[in-house]
Amino acid sequence: MRTDRWGIDSGYEDCARQWRPTSGATRRALLKAMRAGPGSRPPVARVEVVRRGQRNGLRGPGELHLENGRAIPVDGVTPANLPLGYHQFRPSRGKPTRLIVTPARCYLPKHLRWWGWAAQLYALRSEMSWGIGDLEDLRRLAEWSASELGAGVLMVNPLGAASPGVPQQPSPYYPSSRLFRNPIYLHVADEASEVAPVAAAARALNHERRIDRDRVFQCKMQALWQPWERFAGDSRFEDYCREQGEPLRQFANFCALSEQFHTGWRCWPQDYRDPGSPQVERFAGEHASRVRFHQWLQWQADLQLARCSERLAIMQDLPVGVDPEGADAWVWQDVLAEGATVGAPPDPFAAGGQDWGLPPFIPHQLRAAGYEPFIQTIRAVLRHAGALRVDHVMGLFRLFWVPQGASAAEGTYVRYPADDLLGILALESHRAKAIVVGEDLGTVEAGVREKLAAYNVLSSRVLWFESDPPARYPRRAMASVTTHDLPTIAGLWTGSDVRAQQKAGLGANAAGTGQMRAWLRELTGAADNAEPREVVARAYQLLGQAPSMVVTATLEDALAVEERPNMPSTLDEWPNWSLALPKTLEQLQQDPLPRTIAAALRAPHPTR
Repeated sequence: MRTDRWGIDSGYEDCARQWRPTSGATRRALLKAMRAGPGSRPPVARVEVVRRGQRNGLRGPGELHLENGRAIPVDGVTPANLPLGYHQFRPSRGKPTRLIVTPARCYLPKHLRWWGWAAQLYALRSEMSWGIGDLEDLRRLAEWSASELGAGVLMVNPLGAASPGVPQQPSPYYPSSRLFRNPIYLHVADEASEVAPVAAAARALNHERRIDRDRVFQCKMQALWQPWERFAGDSRFEDYCREQGEPLRQFANFCALSEQFHTGWRCWPQDYRDPGSPQVERFAGEHASRVRFHQWLQWQADLQLARCSERLAIMQDLPVGVDPEGADAWVWQDVLAEGATVGAPPDPFAAGGQDWGLPPFIPHQLRAAGYEPFIQTIRAVLRHAGALRVDHVMGLFRLFWVPQGASAAEGTYVRYPADDLLGILALESHRAKAIVVGEDLGTVEAGVREKLAAYNVLSSRVLWFESDPPARYPRRAMASVTTHDLPTIAGLWTGSDVRAQQKAGLGANAAGTGQMRAWLRELTGAADNAEPREVVARAYQLLGQAPSMVVTATLEDALAVEERPNMPSTLDEWPNWSLALPKTLEQLQQDPLPRTIAAALRAPHPTR
């Protein structure tokens, strides 16, 4: 296998170990998506990522301007005692180079052992919710879990912002922005009399199991505009805006423009497709109150999220990419591929491969940008977080690109500077004092898990996929029974999940599902006619034997829910990301099964 100067592999080995060469048509399409001209070469990137303590060559003598403002002369070699951070080397002759000094590995306390819930926040409704789980519900779950159940972590679905307006994007893995939060999760105080009618209408949505995001969004935006109109100013808000700087201003401009044009940015009038155009600046000035409103919403979300993390570590989730019509794609359009999307090659679960519709970063353009989009993304998602789950962590090494108009099977892999990206991840991890978990499920190239382990990135171990019992799982891992894309215990045990797949028109792997159920029966010792709640309890007693640093249980399992949150490869055939839990937060806290699971997962366990 060869990789060309643009990072495009000559082919790949599929799940059947058959070699699939990259076709000429695919390569030409990907070069076009990278905006690489015939015979051209990637530009020289003025950025270097080095480990602390290493001495690397520089482009001649000059001055090194440290992040703290101090300048030191250098003789063409980096000093060995440089502090961690983002510095700039200014040579005596030539252009400056960004110098990023990173630790050797991510933050990871030696004796870490956490257990906690994996929660889909939208599904976690309380009696006070407005049709969807919100950040106050998350705070209450965190408080109860830490104080009464001994939890140390709470993993939550990605909270990235969707584009404003309706229809609201239901998938948390298809965000408009990974830098800012979705205001649909804001808790709305409804003491004011003028909010009462809206609050009553929103709370009435709690009676429906399926979440009506459009109606929830409309109710919340109507209610939140009223306190904004009365807002007399706050120095903390101004501090927040200054701290977030240009990214927040651009995001707020995007939101206001989206409300104006009611479409994705690629369909806006030409003058507004450039974030830095005079027309955008003029629009922002003419709609200053609405732009500031969107900044204020982000400040409110930041305050509420900070309160959620006071009692335990919130584990944020980093999606692979962003909506091509969203805010981040608008701001970083020069760094993202145009005419190609991220996906996955064919495998036993998706014979035709997968196309996720997310535009990938162009490797050489990301380097040319000094990795700034990646840095901002990691830093933003780690804000108020004690842990980070990186979805499809293999994407730090290579991503499967699918040319526009081609089938997923016609795609191929494009390489990324993994050591640079992992170094930046380690730096931001240390600054946030947050551990990192890599979702390394599916097709994983040889050597990737070893490299991740060297950087202290915890592996993922899921009961459904493991041939060993949990007692044999590795210590440096996050262990779970299932994930949001896989069957719940009750759904697997009763057979309702495979029936749901068949009803959705999917080629359900009944034989594989049967083997999975047989494995669960063997591990737990449950009788064939055992009640789902009993099987759930037994499965988590088993998981509690794992020596892994982090163990998690889904709230769906805690209530023996049969439906999974997401059914991959479906759209309208399944209510993806839209099913609330069948019980409220208050009822969850009174149910004995969550306490049984908590007792099993916080029990003493062997370490090795």
